[in-house]
Amino acid sequence: MNSRRYTMTSLSIVFLAVTIMSVSALGQNVYAAGPGMSLSAEGSGDTVAVSGTSDRSDLEVTIVLSSGNGIHDVAQVSVSGGSFSASFNVSNLSDGAYTIAANQGSSSKYSLSVSVDVSDGTSESSASVSNRVVESTEETVTEAASVGGLSLTVSGELGSTTIDVSGTTDRSDDITIQVIAPNGNIVSVAQISTSGGSFMTTIETGSAVWSQDGMYTISAQQGAASNYKASAEVEIIDGHVIPEFGVIAAMILAVAIVSIIVVTAKTKLSIVPRY
Repeated sequence: MNSRRYTMTSLSIVFLAVTIMSVSALGQNVYAAGPGMSLSAEGSGDTVAVSGTSDRSDLEVTIVLSSGNGIHDVAQVSVSGGSFSASFNVSNLSDGAYTIAANQGSSSKYSLSVSVDVSDGTSESSASVSNRVVESTEETVTEAASVGGLSLTVSGELGSTTIDVSGTTDRSDDITIQVIAPNGNIVSVAQISTSGGSFMTTIETGSAVWSQDGMYTISAQQGAASNYKASAEVEIIDGHVIPEFGVIAAMILAVAIVSIIVVTAKTKLSIVPRY
């Protein structure tokens, strides 16, 4: 009888653990479906043309041509209009397989590589790879706060590099908007005016000062009064807005907890064995 109690309770705990893992994976998959990087290589005679896309324009892309014998060529290119390109001359290279790697910054999300073959100083190989797919703009992360006479709303579309800040106030003084990184550093400070009791601005997150992953605090303050200062948080990874804990994930977790309660109640099980 005790083994039955242990088995059923263990199953319930395992179900909760699997559900929590699914919630975590759901968040990761949702973010992975956002912007990123792509890389292609096209051989044509003694030249290999390299091209790609990136949703970041604040960092140059380093493209390296290498093999088991070392690095043969390096190109440093800028992203323009979401795209980048370069070319490598392969006429002096020995026969074999060569790797073309593109890196933008230190994030693994912006690091891709492809392989091409060279024979008799020419290449007819083509290869491409991408971790960038069509961005979904249907999911929006929104945080709101209200203190006294000041309200603040911070929102951003999933995978975007912009945060919309808006709010209301019953005073006419300018609003100071301040952004604080997870490590406590001030990322930006802006002074905006109110109009008709409301204010709004847009914050760009794609620059290098947003390179730290984690929760960023955005605060709005009007004057020195404590009841005219409000703040909200938004999570940033690789300079992009992501959900902190989505509604769907919360629902799944709630269902798991309820299921465990129901199973335990119906079978009169207890985590502590009875003797």
